[in-house]
Order: sequence, then C-alpha cells, then structure tokens
Amino acid sequence: MKKLKFSEALEVLQNREKFLKRLNESSYKGDIMVVQLLLIFIFTFCYGLIMGSYNGISQALSTGLKLWFLFIITLIICFPSFYIVQLILGSKIKIKQLCIILLAGFVMTSVTMLAFAPIILFFQLSGDNYHFLQLLHVFVFGFSGIFGMKVVLEALKAIFEGKNIYPKIGLTVFKIWVVIFAFVGIQLSWNMRPFLGSKGMPFQLFRSETQGNFYGTVFTSVGKLFGSKNDPEKDIPVNENSTEPKDSEIDDSVIDKLKDDN
Repeated sequence: MKKLKFSEALEVLQNREKFLKRLNESSYKGDIMVVQLLLIFIFTFCYGLIMGSYNGISQALSTGLKLWFLFIITLIICFPSFYIVQLILGSKIKIKQLCIILLAGFVMTSVTMLAFAPIILFFQLSGDNYHFLQLLHVFVFGFSGIFGMKVVLEALKAIFEGKNIYPKIGLTVFKIWVVIFAFVGIQLSWNMRPFLGSKGMPFQLFRSETQGNFYGTVFTSVGKLFGSKNDPEKDIPVNENSTEPKDSEIDDSVIDKLKDDN
C-alpha cells in the first residue's frame, strides 16, 4: 500500500510557488487527490463538530458529515459543465490537473474555515445568540471561499503563462463558474439544513418543511440581530376550539347593550 503524502497536498498552504511549479510540470500523481479529499474531510468535519455542537452531540456529528458532503456534491454537480466549457474554448488542460487545482482550492477553503473555529466556539459559549451565530457562519463560509477560489485562479493563471495550454478567456469563464458554484452550494445547503440547529427544536437530520429560502433567513437574522421584532399579536397562538368569546365578539355585545339602554 502506497504511503499517503500529506506534505504534497499541503504544499498549497506551505509553499505556493512550489505547488504552482509542480502543477505546471504535471509532476503530481493521481493519488494526491485522495489525500486532498481526506484533508477536506478532516477540516470540514472538525469545523462542523463545533458548528453543530450548539445544539448537542447529535447535531455536531451530523453537521460534521454534512459539511463534507456539501462540498463534494456541489463540486460533482458543477465540475462537468466547467470542464466541458474549457474543452470547447480550446483548453488543453488535463482533467487530472483541473481536479487537483479545484481540490487544492477546497483544501484552502476548509483550512481557513477551521482557523475561525476558536472564534466560533468563543461566541458560542459566551454569547449564545442564534441569529448572530448564523451570520457569523455565513461570513466564515464566504471569507474562506474567497481564499479558496483565489488559489484556483492563481493556479489557472500559472498554467496559462507557463505552457499556454489554458486560454485566457478561460479565466473569465472560471469567475462566472464560481458564481454558479456559489448559488448551487447555497441551494444545496438549504436542502441539507439544519447545520447549526435550533435549541428550541428536537434534532433533525434534515428539515421536512420547505418554506422560505436561504436569503430570507439571512435577512431575518440581520433584523433579529439589530432589534427588529415581529408583531407580538402574530406570535400568540389561537385555539379555534376555545369557548371563550373573542375580542370582536365582546366589542359587539357591548355595543348592543348600549343600544338597548338607550
């Protein structure tokens, strides 16, 4: 059995120039992708454990696993369109090179997320504000994603400048693909929720209700965070079977009594 070379997969973090040079020379073997997937799993699972621990151990384990699947499934959905468009544009980049580049970006994204884990844990233990934590996780995902996609863009540029096997227009296509990738990831994350979990609800692997969307949830969290409150009358449950008279019925009876007195 071959020994997994974690040092090679971590070159994107420790020695970016060496990583780009070896990538340009196609000196990486295919087994590096196995190590990259393993690193992504370790980093996302650890971050997910802290993220889901807000709502208990079951949610923590669930979130740790779902985060890795979220990354990989999103990549599987979006990769074919990106690769085929590159071929149409005349790119000579090998599929192995492209996979290594994209996975390197995910390694950077996941390790950046994990770097924020102590901050997440601090606010989780000290503040315990659900809506604030929601927005904090959204920020961490977005910020980490920028770093990850920056790695991919640098690698594609290096290949273009080195052997001229990657057309310049492909860089523009990649930027468009990143936006599509983000939308697919956002929709998939909504379908795979909950990740944080609400303390007022029992543990669920997946939410059954389909109302709302990711963007509405974010705006709601912003409103809650800055003091926006719902109409209190809408929050009071109404028992349809109650025999007690409603406010409107009381008002009508008072008016009728006043008419009789007159």
